[in-house]
Amino acid sequence: MTSQQLDLIEGQPVLVVIDIQGGDSVDGEESAIPFMPRYQEAMDRAPRLVAKARECGVPVVFFQEAHRRDLVDFGRELDGAEDVHLLEGDAGTDIAGALGVRPDDYVIRKRRYSCFFGTDFEILLKGLRAQTLILVGGHTDVCVHYTFVDAHQHDYFCRVVEDAVAGSSTAAHDGALRAMEYLQTGARRQSTEVAEAFERYAQQGV
Repeated sequence: MTSQQLDLIEGQPVLVVIDIQGGDSVDGEESAIPFMPRYQEAMDRAPRLVAKARECGVPVVFFQEAHRRDLVDFGRELDGAEDVHLLEGDAGTDIAGALGVRPDDYVIRKRRYSCFFGTDFEILLKGLRAQTLILVGGHTDVCVHYTFVDAHQHDYFCRVVEDAVAGSSTAAHDGALRAMEYLQTGARRQSTEVAEAFERYAQQGV
């Protein structure tokens, strides 16, 4: 089977919600992290997909980037465009309330960009018998892209919901989407078609 013939969902899907946190910037607001225009508009599509996933029996995994207050775990992260951000205990580090995270949800805290790096994500995915990972959140060119690459190298089918991710700039966002599509043809998807795929998945389980 070639990549062009693959369905949006192959086998067991998991919705991966990456770093949608309370510290998101509003257009024009100064931030420790650069944000592309209309960043929040993309993040605002994620709660609907989370609700649809729950309705259709698709597991959801939430990620929260959080750093220790003494900055010991930043490593080389501050060598580029980003300043100190998302410190433990800061209100902006909390996962966005609009996502409706529940006490029994899968929530993983990470110190670095990729959701796989230094976390128990792979163990959880094995337990869920995951085959297709559907990514939403930010930044397209950093945490989303790096997670996609690691998932690809772990042999997962990967999809990025291009209207529910946003990057550090429009150019970086667009470039990252092209890079992900290069790795897996058909990776770039819209939130409406993902919601429809969730419904078809639920119907198959009836």
